[in-house]
Amino acid sequence: MGMKINKTNAARLLDQAKIAYELIPYEFDENDLSAPHVAAALNEPIEQVFKTLILKGDKSGYFVCVIPGADELDLKLAAKVSGNKNCDLIPQKDLLPLTGYIRGGCSPIGMKKHFPTYIHESCLLYEFIFVSAGQRGLQMKIAVKDLVDVAKAEVVNLIMTQLVPVFFGGSYSN
Repeated sequence: MGMKINKTNAARLLDQAKIAYELIPYEFDENDLSAPHVAAALNEPIEQVFKTLILKGDKSGYFVCVIPGADELDLKLAAKVSGNKNCDLIPQKDLLPLTGYIRGGCSPIGMKKHFPTYIHESCLLYEFIFVSAGQRGLQMKIAVKDLVDVAKAEVVNLIMTQLVPVFFGGSYSN
């Protein structure tokens, strides 16, 4: 299995910055580019496999949000942290021309140009997280502090916390 891994932009940038990372190839599925699929292929917890989303705000223009793979981005929170009134995910067709990356292979590092980047605060629970290395079938394991540094990111809350349902009334005695 001497599969040659091509260095991506993200990897070259990290090499230049002398930041340690690990490239991890995985089997990807054209029809399922979801983070849960990636986490399963990597055999890593989904909470540590982050996905990279590109948004456009009404005031700030483009920005990047990096969130845990199973979670949904809260657009209100994303707008607030990025200084916008509202924001939306960019259309699929704009991804490659804007970032140089394709869907399922969008890394928060090494885009054509640097955009303001926000990483969900749950990253702080881990020493390392996994993000796309810049192509489908290739993830990058990187220390959270290094990712925050190299992506010039802010660590913020981007997800509406699910409240645990509380059971009211009733008693457990028979």
